[in-house]
Amino acid sequence: MRPSITAIFAVIRSTLRTRAELAAEILALRHQLAILQQAAPRRLRLSRADRLLWVLLSRVWSGWRDAVQIVQPATVVRWHRRLFAWQWRWRSRPTRLGRPPIAVDIRVLICKIHRANPLWGAPRLHGELQKLGLEIGETTVAKYLGRRPSSPSPTWRTFLRTHLSPCAWMDFFTVTTATFRVLFVLVILSHDRRRVVHVKVTDHPTAAWTRQQIREAFPDQTAPAYVVRDRDGCYGPDFGRLLQSVGMEEILIAPPAPWQNPFVERLIGTIRRECLDHIIVWNERSLRRTLARFLDYYHECRTHLSLEKDAPIPRAAESPASGAIVQIPHVGG
Repeated sequence: MRPSITAIFAVIRSTLRTRAELAAEILALRHQLAILQQAAPRRLRLSRADRLLWVLLSRVWSGWRDAVQIVQPATVVRWHRRLFAWQWRWRSRPTRLGRPPIAVDIRVLICKIHRANPLWGAPRLHGELQKLGLEIGETTVAKYLGRRPSSPSPTWRTFLRTHLSPCAWMDFFTVTTATFRVLFVLVILSHDRRRVVHVKVTDHPTAAWTRQQIREAFPDQTAPAYVVRDRDGCYGPDFGRLLQSVGMEEILIAPPAPWQNPFVERLIGTIRRECLDHIIVWNERSLRRTLARFLDYYHECRTHLSLEKDAPIPRAAESPASGAIVQIPHVGG
């Protein structure tokens, strides 16, 4: 067929179409032209609005297949199916049924009570909440408790806090004076409230001297049940019999394992980092005086994380209304 005849048939066809079809074709062509002008070479990307436009055109215009040029007609059909699936998924979404969620602070309280009392079940914990004036269902309490273990066990922190209170920890550490003299410091720590029950300094520790320190540290039936120590030769072979005579039992750590005596090692590190590393020790008398002043600060003022940020000797909190905050230097500042 000649081109002139084809053009004549196209003109006749355009005159027979309705105004709505012409408007839809113009919209489709202009939309494709705008996309091609904005897109980079070889990177044609259509947004959700562009896909939605072609889905709508395919629903209201029968000749949309002849006008689309930037994608395949099958692609537009796939967009339509995807929109149909999304519509039904949105209409079939589950509605909010059941009980309203409880407040966050109540959930935190339930978990806190459960951690503190692992043997409690949902009925007993629900009764405790009722005594606190909290109206909540027992099944809701059981929901936030989770699965109950077959044999509830306390945490390691609770276990150590329960069993290590009748224990004492002891160890030696050395201090070098300004004249290069080596002094030995014996430290005995009570696990209860992290109190330092005895500190003594000597330049020549012997077995007899060490046994005497035990007698001075625990007079009048105040000895703990256990004493944890290392295998230093300063204790001597009769140290165990002395402990048994006063009702104590010694626990020896492994030879190369100072981590088995952690609490007194931490105390020695604290004394070094916060006191001895910042001063020069002149002699034995100055070391005794410095340690005595530091231990006063350690027991009365210094807060401890293991004691819930309190001092070994409990210190009452003071409000700002009590007066101005005054700086008090300890151990020479």
